[in-house]
Amino acid sequence: MPKIKTNRGAAKRFSPTASGMFKRNASHRRHILTKKSTKRKRQLRASHLLHKADVRAARRMMPYC
Repeated sequence: MPKIKTNRGAAKRFSPTASGMFKRNASHRRHILTKKSTKRKRQLRASHLLHKADVRAARRMMPYC
């Protein structure tokens, strides 16, 4: 059997945790930052866990993580 390729886009966006969950960064922090409040931008800095409904798709895209 050949190896399964890792989806490189997913590998750059998600990183697995020790408990099998996936960490992700928040979107909306690239540009047009002047109209966003300081509180909003500060909260977007933090990493979050991938939603439970999306974990199966992420695991399929990253089989060897």
